Amino acid sequence: EVQFVESGGGLVQAGGSLTLACKASGLHFEPYAIGWFRQVPGKERLGVACIFSGDGRTTYLDSVKGRFTISIDVAKKSGTLQMNSLKPEDTAVYYCSVGTYCPFNGIYWGQGTQVTVSS
Repeated sequence: EVQFVESGGGLVQAGGSLTLACKASGLHFEPYAIGWFRQVPGKERLGVACIFSGDGRTTYLDSVKGRFTISIDVAKKSGTLQMNSLKPEDTAVYYCSVGTYCPFNGIYWGQGTQVTVSS
C-alpha cells in the first residue's frame, strides 16, 4: 500500500506564499505521477496540480495557473507544491497522491495539510 505524508500548510495573508511537501512510501513503480488535490468541507476533492515523473509534464487547475508550481524529486519519491499569490479561495485541506499519468483520480491519501488564506 502506498502511503503519503503532506506538510507545509499554514495560515497566510492573501498574496502570501506557502510551499507544500509530499513524501511517498511504498511506491515501487516507475514512471508515476504525483498530484495535489484540495478539499473544503462539504465539497468534492479537486485536482490542483499534477506532474509526471517520466518527462516532467505538468497539468494545473485553471484557477491556479501562473500562481502554483509543482515539482518532483524522483529519487526521493517526493513532490513540492509552491503556492504564490495565495487567495482566500485557495483555503482548503491539501492532499497528495500518486497515479500512472496526469491527470488521475487519487486512491490513497495522507492526512492532508491545512492551508488557510485570510483576506
